[in-house]
Amino acid sequence: MSTLSRELDRYLSIRRSLGYHLRENERILRKLVAFVEQQGADHISTDLFLRWQKASGSANRHSWAQRLSMVRLFAQWLHAIDPKHEVPPQGLIPKSNRRPKPYIYSDDEIRRIVEGAAELPSFNGIRGLTYPVLFGLIAVTGMRIGEALSLDARDVDLETAVITIQRGKFGKSRLLPLSAGTTARLAAYVRERDRHLGCPPQPFFVSDRGERISARSADSNFAAVCQNIGLRRAERFGRSGRGPRIHDLRHSFAVRTLMNWYRTGKDPAREMIRLTTYLGHADPADTYWYIEAVPELLELASARATASLAGEVLP
Repeated sequence: MSTLSRELDRYLSIRRSLGYHLRENERILRKLVAFVEQQGADHISTDLFLRWQKASGSANRHSWAQRLSMVRLFAQWLHAIDPKHEVPPQGLIPKSNRRPKPYIYSDDEIRRIVEGAAELPSFNGIRGLTYPVLFGLIAVTGMRIGEALSLDARDVDLETAVITIQRGKFGKSRLLPLSAGTTARLAAYVRERDRHLGCPPQPFFVSDRGERISARSADSNFAAVCQNIGLRRAERFGRSGRGPRIHDLRHSFAVRTLMNWYRTGKDPAREMIRLTTYLGHADPADTYWYIEAVPELLELASARATASLAGEVLP
């Protein structure tokens, strides 16, 4: 094993001991290290990063900006040990400030996604058991895919109908209350999951092998379902292609919640902090963004504002 590979192992081990989940970081950084070693180099540099980017395919700028952030942290670690390592500049790949337009699923599309996930092939049936519940839980709670995949069995309390997110995006924990229907669906999944595996696993959501599901596997299976039901164009060689994402299930939950407030006469200004907390946003502005991003929601907000100025009361 090369010195660079050993340092990567040490870097990942120390960061994980601090509570970080680094599956995607490890995948990206191991690819970078393999490329550097193939080039006969033993130190990270900006030039090597750019050459690796050129040789790595056609990911979009946002993805490469995220990869740059991962590489910069690792390079900073290496530079502190050996100054010959170069830290690529932060602005090497500028991030786009424009958020992608969310895809808002209809109730029928969510139903088809859940039903389609139940048809995923599996040598022992667990894939078709796990993914409908995983996608359905995100749709009804709005949790992030990373938060759902990081759940341990102990984080899902079916007696009190509460999920504990131990480490959200900003390192904060929060509680998510569950409806009776969702709790019953999760309980049924636990029974069948444990029956298939023969014993309760540590992760709540498991792969065919009883292991924690990776973000890459979740994305791949979601893409396959969307292709099968016509939400994404079919691709050759098992490629995921482009189209609605898992994260759009979270967007759809937020938008449906906001639209329900407007349609039932609730005051969004008073309710917004609850949704911000529930979603785990660091800033209420991140929640208000949905009003600008979804035309129908913006129309409802505009109608309420107009009626308020005119002294009217909307139902």
